[in-house]
Amino acid sequence: MQIARVKGTVVSTNKAEKLMGLKLLVVKPIDLETMEEKGSPIVVVDAVGAGEGEVVMLVGGSSSRQTAATENKPVDQSIVAIIDHIDIDNKRVFQKFQ
Repeated sequence: MQIARVKGTVVSTNKAEKLMGLKLLVVKPIDLETMEEKGSPIVVVDAVGAGEGEVVMLVGGSSSRQTAATENKPVDQSIVAIIDHIDIDNKRVFQKFQ
């Protein structure tokens, strides 16, 4: 699993039939040690209704096809949770609502 921030959306009117109805988002991974964005943006399928700016949890590979929205779909990365807060070593490093 990986943590990332939603940066934007992808719109595709022509796509594989099994991708019809799926929401595609652009996310940027977050380094859990620094809580800063790192690496290149990636496109993922949103299985939970995330929005721009939210911190989310991603899964990849066969795990990305284990949600009701993505089962048996050609998906390699899925958002499976919207993060409310993250605690590491008894310290809150992220809080959605402040």
